[in-house]
Formats: sequence, structure tokens, C-alpha cells
Amino acid sequence: MFAKPLSFWIPKMPIINLQIHRSLSTLSATADAVIADKALTLLKRHPYQLNSLSSEFTPEAAFNLLLKTQSDQTLTLKFLKWAQPQPFFTPKLKCLTLHILTKFKLYKSAQTLAQNLAVDLPRDDGNFVFSCLKETYHLCDSTSSSAVIDLVVKSYSHLNMIDKAVNIVNLAKVHGFMPGVLSYNAILDSVIRSGRNNWVKFAEEVYNEMGKSRVSPNVYTYNVLIRGFCGVGDLEMGLRFFSEMEKNNCLANVVTYNTLIDGYCKLGRIDDAFKLLRDMGLKGIEPNLISYNVIINGLCKEGRLKETKGILNEISRKGLVPDEVTYNTLLNGYCKEGNLHQALVLHAEMVRNGLSPNVVTYTSLINSMCKSGNLNRAMEFFDQMHVRELRPNEKTYTTLINGFSQHGFLDEAYRLLNEMTKNGFMPSIVTYNALIKGHCTGGRVEDAVGVLHGMARKGLAPDVVSYSTIISGFSRSQELDKAFDTKREMVEKGVLPDTITYSSLIHGLCEQRRITEACELFQEMLSRGMSPDEFTYTTLINAYCTEGDIPQALRLHDEMIQKGFLPDVVTYSVLINGLNKQARTMEAKKLLLKLFYDESVPSDVIYNTLIENCTNIEFQNVAALLKGFCMKGLMNEADRVFELMLQRNHMPNEAVYDIIIHGHSKVGNVQKAYDLYKKMVRSGFVPHTVTIIVLVKALHTAGMNEELSQVIENILRSCRLSDAELAKVLVEINHKEGNMDAVLNVLTEMAKDGLLPNSGRSTYGQ
Repeated sequence: MFAKPLSFWIPKMPIINLQIHRSLSTLSATADAVIADKALTLLKRHPYQLNSLSSEFTPEAAFNLLLKTQSDQTLTLKFLKWAQPQPFFTPKLKCLTLHILTKFKLYKSAQTLAQNLAVDLPRDDGNFVFSCLKETYHLCDSTSSSAVIDLVVKSYSHLNMIDKAVNIVNLAKVHGFMPGVLSYNAILDSVIRSGRNNWVKFAEEVYNEMGKSRVSPNVYTYNVLIRGFCGVGDLEMGLRFFSEMEKNNCLANVVTYNTLIDGYCKLGRIDDAFKLLRDMGLKGIEPNLISYNVIINGLCKEGRLKETKGILNEISRKGLVPDEVTYNTLLNGYCKEGNLHQALVLHAEMVRNGLSPNVVTYTSLINSMCKSGNLNRAMEFFDQMHVRELRPNEKTYTTLINGFSQHGFLDEAYRLLNEMTKNGFMPSIVTYNALIKGHCTGGRVEDAVGVLHGMARKGLAPDVVSYSTIISGFSRSQELDKAFDTKREMVEKGVLPDTITYSSLIHGLCEQRRITEACELFQEMLSRGMSPDEFTYTTLINAYCTEGDIPQALRLHDEMIQKGFLPDVVTYSVLINGLNKQARTMEAKKLLLKLFYDESVPSDVIYNTLIENCTNIEFQNVAALLKGFCMKGLMNEADRVFELMLQRNHMPNEAVYDIIIHGHSKVGNVQKAYDLYKKMVRSGFVPHTVTIIVLVKALHTAGMNEELSQVIENILRSCRLSDAELAKVLVEINHKEGNMDAVLNVLTEMAKDGLLPNSGRSTYGQ
């Protein structure tokens, strides 16, 4: 199964022949024996008087005493407590003590002593220590030589002294001692944890040597190997060891299954992970909380947060209680998904249950607040970290710096940068890129260039993001000469432009109606092997529409689809505007319905199957189509798309409901919007806060008070955060008094603070 073992397993040096002991008859006649007897008397009667013998106590006297007391655990431990800090307690004495402690089964104390021995002898390659162990073994009553060898090998392995540990195993075998499975397991574990370059080959050699030495691997051996291979993404090798352990009648345990489940999850194979979780039960192995936490983490990484509810229910049924890992994983998942309300619900719940969010979780919450523009709330979470004695890390500071920069508060961003450096964190290239983007967003591109040059002076090389951000800034401000100069500078510095670099320059040229140059740059981009993205195509399509060259715009539209890019709502809006300007309204409508009936679609793109075989990306395209109709007020066409989805048994998600409810509310089809809202709620979805506020406005304007009351009642019932209680009271009071402007203001602020649900499953849906 594995490669032939290397010569590493042959001892490199001969054993040192140390004349380190004398016979007991010789010792008993010496002054050392007399001191040992005195010490023994004091140990039994007045142990606190042992210090009176310190100056004349020798290693030989201690050796003598330990041999006399080795059968009396109490006396031995009393002596060791006094002797270990003394200068006469030599490596030889420590080796004798290891045998005695192991005989007493005091393994933790023995391991601590063995580790001290290894640290105290940095130049020894294991030969000297083994010599001492071998010779002292013959002087004491210990019969468990392999236990001592295992313990010493384990201690060296824990200190990552792998080569020394291997040498001791080799020496032990040569001199008739038999290291057990614990020695091999310790070396395997240390090798894999070290991550050394050749760890796979080394681990294979250790495993092969076990077979040659007739040492049977146990469940821990296999668990270590499976963990190592799964940790580097080699799940197939992990599964081979899993099969081998079953073949060798070595029963897997919950750790084995958890490691493999984690391996599947890290590769995005969640369904296989679920299958293995169910197999555990069939094999009589009960999943533990770690098993479920691993699955939850996998689901969160794949964006399948809705499925975590079933796992949480199963955790509850099994009598398990979610811990900090469970909550932190879910909270991070909801933050990444943009479901701030659910993240805050979980945060409140975990704090209520006495659990503490970690630094990663607080950073996720801060990031979500920064993205929503709620910088005050972001700083509240930052302050909470200090209260909980959690130290913000480089990513926490960078997140805040980015948040303040993007919203134009550069003074506060620089204050945080200074605090960051005072606390010992060096700003990374990501930190500086956030400041560069902040300056560019505020139209201060020259200041951004100053940051760029400042990075270089501090020894931090700007990357493609740094340069592309500045190029984008110059392009937006119509300073194309400076944008192209920056492109030349980045190439001279060895930084290659990417798609964003070219797209920004193309956008700048198109804005100045320099479409020929834009097309030349587009061709340069293609010749360098770079793939245009949706933004590149949409920019050029818009430019051609502006010039009235609709056929060329449509050609690019078809080309982007052929290359696997699905037009989004911006692309469609650009084309519709271009067609409408030329009074080609029917053609504009046909373009949007092209997904369903146009025969001119390129043959390798079958639009009609888009909804029937909907992937996540394709579903976004259908939503974009729907949004394109709604933005233009073409609600009959929007309804047609919606009905077609239902006919083809593809159930709309919350995004589709949000789009169409918003569209009907805007054009005054309030009853239709309300009916769709009820259908959405019955399907178990929570409308987005923007949709809710638009619907509330529409119902109020239409005088549909009963329906309005129902919507507001549902909103308040869905909000489960204690922080929202005051706001809920304000909504109720103002609604009763008919003050809808105040109601809408409070709802808007609640949405901004994350106090209202904005997606996911409803708490009030039936």
C-alpha cells in the first residue's frame, strides 16, 4: 500500500556505554548510603527537615534512596517533591524516576518529567536518554519497559522532537524492548500536526513499520491518519483507511465519523456527509454535538441555511444543547447571507443562554452593520468586544476601516488605523485597499494615490486591487489620461491588469463615447486571455445603444450568453432603454420574453429549459427578467413569467415574491400585491423589509385599513428581538392614531438596525 521504508528507521549511532551504577553492596558502604538512610528517617518522621541535608546530598544518595523507597508510593512522592528542584537531580535520576512513576501508573507526572528531561538535553539525539532508561530499568522493580518507552516517545513527540522520538523507538527495538502502539500513534500524530513537507511519506513509513514490528494499529492510529489526509483535502485516502480499519475488524468511533463528515463538508459534498451521519446510527454509534456542528458548518458554507433548522430540531430531540460553536457558526452563516435580523436573533439568544460570541462572530456582525450603513451599531458591537475582554484582530479593524471609508468617514477610518497599529497590528494590503477605495468613492483619487505610494514606502507592495481601484476612480471622474498612466505604472511594477482593470477603462472610454478605443481595449483584453464579465458586456451594450447601434448591442447580448454569462437586470434595462428610444417597444418586450419563445437564440443556449432545470445562477437570471418587467411597469409580462414558473412546478423563492409584490405595489395594483403577500406568507417566507415598507405605503394610500393592520401585526409578530420592543410599541401607537408617516419612519429605522426579518422562513407562516 505504501512506499518502501527509508533507512531512517535504522539507528544512526551506537548506544553510549555509560558506567553509571554501582552494585547495592558497594553503595551501602558509602557515605552516600548513610545520607540516604538519614533522609529516609526524616521522610518518615520530619520531612520538613530534609533541607538540612541539601548541601551534602549527592546524586548517588538520591539514587540509593529512590531504590529503597520504590515500593512505597507515599514516601517516594514526598522525596520527589523535595528533590526535583535540587541541583543533584540529574538526568539519570529522572530516568529512574520515570520507571517508578510509571510503575505507580502516575502517567501525567511521568510525562511532565519526561518533557522536562527532553528540554534539558537539547543536544542529545535520544541516545543518552535511552542509555539511562535502559540501565536504570535493570535496577528497579519495574516490569513494564514498553510503557516507559511509550511515555518517553510520546513526550518527545508532543514537543515536536520527532526525529529524537523515532531514534528512541529504534534503539528500544535493537536492545530488546518492544515499543507499543502508543509510541507509533504519538509519532504519527506529531508528524501530521507538524505539517512538515514530507509528512505523507513519513507517515506511510511509520505505518509500514508498525506492520513489520507486528504492532496492530488501533482506532486512534486510523483516526490520526484519516484526520491527516482529510485535513489536506485527500478524502479518498481517508476513506481507504476507513475501509482498511473495517477490514481489520477495528471498530470506528464517533471521532472517525466526525472526521470523515468534516472531510465531505470541506469539499462541499454535504449530501454524502448526511449519508455518513445516518450510517453512524445504523452502526450503533450515536452522533454527538460535534457531528451536528460539522454538518451545520458545511451547510452554512454552501449557503443552505434553511436546512440547518432540521439539524437544530434533531439536536433538540437527541437531548443535546447547542454550544458556542453551534451559535457562532450559524451567526456567521446568516451574516454572510445578509440575513442580519436572524443573526441578531441568534446573538441575543446565545447571550441569554450564557454563551459568548467569539472574535470571528463579532467581526461578522460588525461587517454586516457596516454593509447596511449602520456604523453606530457596528461600533456598539466593537465596544461589546472590549467589555467581554475579546481582543479585536486585524480583520476586525480592517472591517471597520472599510465601513467608515466607504461611507465617507475617513477621519474615523484613520483614527481606527492608528488604534490598530498602537495595539500591535500591522495594516495589511486589504486595510490600505479599503482606504484607497474610500478616497476614490469620495472623489479624492489623488489622496488615494498618496495612500498607494505610502504603502510602497512602508514596504507593502500594492496589488491589482489597489491599482484597479484607482484606475476605476480616475475613469469615473473622466481623468482617463491618469487612468492609463496608472495602468502603465502597474505593469512596470510587475502587476498584471485583470478584468476589473480593463472593464473600468472600457467604461471610462464609453462614457466619453470613444467606442472605437473601447472596442480596441476589449480586443486587447481578449488577446491577453482575460474573460470579460457581465459589467464589461453591459458597458459595451450600453455604449452601442447610446450610439443607436442596436444590432451590435444585441450581438454582444447573444455573445455574452454564448460565453456563459447570464444577463442581469442592468443588462436588460440597458437594452430596453435602447430599444424604447428607437420606438421599438414591442421588440423591447420581446427581448424580455426571449427566454421563453424567441427562435433567434443561439443554438447552444436553450432558453426554454432555463426554468425547468434551474440552478441557483439561472434562477437569478429569471429573477432579473422579472425585475426588468417590474422596473418598467410591465406587470402583465411579469405575471406571465411568474405564472410560467408555477406551471413548470418551480416554486418561487422569497426573492421572486419580493420583486413581484414590490412591482404591483408601485403601479397601484394593491389588491394583487396583497394577495401575493398572503401567498408568500403561507409559503413560509418573510418578505424583505423594503417590500414590506412599499406594501404598507400602498395599502395606506388605497385605504385598505384591515389589510394594513394584518400586515403590521405580522411584522411585529415576526420580530423576536428584545431590542425592538420600544420600536414595536411606537409602531402600534402611531398605527392606532393613524399617523402612518411615523409608522413608516420607525419601520425604516428598524430595518436599518436589523430589527426586522428580511429573508428566510417566517415565524408566522402556516
